[in-house]
Amino acid sequence: MTGGAERTRILHRAVRVTLAASAGFYTFVYGLDEPVLALYSLFAPISLGLLSPIPGSGRQRAEVMLKALPVGLLLVALGTVLAVRTWAAVLGMLVVGFLLAFAAIAGPRPAGAAPGLQLFYILACFPPYEPQTLWLRLAGLTFGVVVLALCELLLLPQPPTTTYRTILADALATAGDTIAGRGDRSPQALRETGARLRLSNIPPAERPAGPGRAARGLAQAGSAARRLLEQLAHLTETGEFRELVRYGAGGGEGDGERGRGRNDMGRPDTASGSLLPQVVSLCDATVASLRTGRAVPGPQRMDKAIDHFQQIRLRQATGAAGEVPPVAVLRRQAALLAVAESARILEISVRVGLGGRRTPPIEPRELFWYTGAATPRLWVRRITGNMTLRSVQFQNAVRIAVALAAARLVAGSLDLTHGFWVLLAVLTLSRTTVVETWKAIRWAVTGNLVGAVAAGALLIGLGRHTEAYAAILAPAMLIAFALGPLLGLAWAQGLFTLVVATAFAQIAPASWRLAEARIVDVVTGSAIGLLCAMLAWPAGARTEVRRTMAGLLRECGPLIKGTVEMLAAVPPGSAPAPPTLPALHRLRLAESAYAQFRSEPGSSATARADWHAVLITAHHVLLGAQWLPRFDLPTTALPPEDTERARAGANTLVETTDRLAALCGGDRPQRPGTEQVSSQPRPGTGAMSPEPTGRALPALVDLDLWLRSLACQLARIEAGLPEALRGAVRGTPATGTAGSVSGPADPGR
Repeated sequence: MTGGAERTRILHRAVRVTLAASAGFYTFVYGLDEPVLALYSLFAPISLGLLSPIPGSGRQRAEVMLKALPVGLLLVALGTVLAVRTWAAVLGMLVVGFLLAFAAIAGPRPAGAAPGLQLFYILACFPPYEPQTLWLRLAGLTFGVVVLALCELLLLPQPPTTTYRTILADALATAGDTIAGRGDRSPQALRETGARLRLSNIPPAERPAGPGRAARGLAQAGSAARRLLEQLAHLTETGEFRELVRYGAGGGEGDGERGRGRNDMGRPDTASGSLLPQVVSLCDATVASLRTGRAVPGPQRMDKAIDHFQQIRLRQATGAAGEVPPVAVLRRQAALLAVAESARILEISVRVGLGGRRTPPIEPRELFWYTGAATPRLWVRRITGNMTLRSVQFQNAVRIAVALAAARLVAGSLDLTHGFWVLLAVLTLSRTTVVETWKAIRWAVTGNLVGAVAAGALLIGLGRHTEAYAAILAPAMLIAFALGPLLGLAWAQGLFTLVVATAFAQIAPASWRLAEARIVDVVTGSAIGLLCAMLAWPAGARTEVRRTMAGLLRECGPLIKGTVEMLAAVPPGSAPAPPTLPALHRLRLAESAYAQFRSEPGSSATARADWHAVLITAHHVLLGAQWLPRFDLPTTALPPEDTERARAGANTLVETTDRLAALCGGDRPQRPGTEQVSSQPRPGTGAMSPEPTGRALPALVDLDLWLRSLACQLARIEAGLPEALRGAVRGTPATGTAGSVSGPADPGR
């Protein structure tokens, strides 16, 4: 059973849809004697209000419905014209079905309205071919949608949910308070705050999932905020954060000189002391912008602060031997630099998300490419990026389009009575996996059988007494629309059968054969839907999430290696930057597959790898590949022995990402090794040795911290792979990672 809030939402929706559907139906049947007007005015509220999962508040839902109305009118006109021939209607169904299902790439609201729009075309494309009634159909549809939108606004409207900006502002406020030392939060509390920013935890209407600049900016800000909170949680776990705040801000009590911004050698840590307050101030200002909805104009002020920070570090590291900070201080500064870069990315993303306007190029351009792109280019990029067999959105669109076209062909070829019920069954019972589709079909057929028997008895008992059907219809709709979602699919289908029988008996003379036609059509549509589910990606996102994650991991390897080569090149700056667009494309596909995977029921927790950790690691790789060359590119060549060690660490991480990609994709790892996996890195190991062989330069320390962090994340990913992925070829040895990831490379299925 559903919770109290959900029950209330369902009951309120039932009242709104019933009132909107009844207003037009009774008026046009008994007032104007126009059955075509009545049919479309009845069908429109049911399609958009009940069968379309449009998310959001009453105002948001009404806005989506009114925006969908012109599209619905076009589809009704198209269906009316193409009804002249079965083959024309089938081709139209194939194209319309794909386009409307593929509209999910534009976000939850267009995706929610798609089923209702599909039904508008479905209803119009069936015989009889009567183009002379087109204006009646359009008028009835318009009346139904407008009345439904008014009901959404005025009658028991759905209250608004917490906006994404508010959730993001709360998360960033937590991060800012933590950095400033305001309050004591545990690592678990910080991670829980970050988890609230996951799109699966955000109300669908508030998710920044569209292709526009504002949505992309807010989505990127959410990812940056989660990364920032994860960094703070990790630093809190290791105890480094306490030292960072203590020496950077001078916040200690009772520690004498060491408590007032002094480093481990008793000298002031001027570098951290200059940057830490800037990070806190930036977080506070960004929180204020999110709460007011107004971005603060001006240049990216963190750029100068980070440049100044790096200049101080380099000057200290290359000064007299007695003035060089210890490695521990340099590592804390490297951690602060990573935190500052996350805050910088977050602030820029928020500014773009709140403004939504085109801007001059923003560094790193590879991550903020969309800020200067025209809106048509953003749409083209979103569309072309998903026009691949690896996109779950493309897979879903192909599956439903083929199923609807096949159903229209069968219904037209067999001349089934009320054949649009065949397509309605396909549309409402299809799921993204064959298992879920079969489960839905079993319940739906059972409910329809019972409902058909009850409807047949009703039609026989009442005969041609239309006034009795008129008295029954409104209460029947209210009961069906309220109890159906509450009691389950079988009840919903059975009660809906009673509703359609009651309604059609008032439009035209009907007998018990109407109920017979209903069950025949539903069974036919169920069979077609099940067949398409078996043939077209039957596992849903379960297979695709593994493939896309494997592809993402393979793209991370070259980025890691290319970033190290840029910093280690002789002369400095001679190595080209590694391309990031392939990784960004793979990341988008992986995020989409993961989002659908999370929505698919039926998979136990033990059967899941930590795909979310893979996404976080990929973000870490992408950001490091941008900010390390930007802020740590040396002016003179780094010591050869240190660069060779960095290259060796990068090569080992590349081997690890390739091995993990093989595990996720079901391939056998190619490189053998000898050690066992460990969920935690062993002390004293890492991408580089604990202490530099020569003078500890900031570039080397920052690079070492990045590689070590990636090694830890990859270790946790491999240790978290379920037995189903690692047990197929148990005992296959694997190379260790850069001191952190080493273990058995058991390829998955």
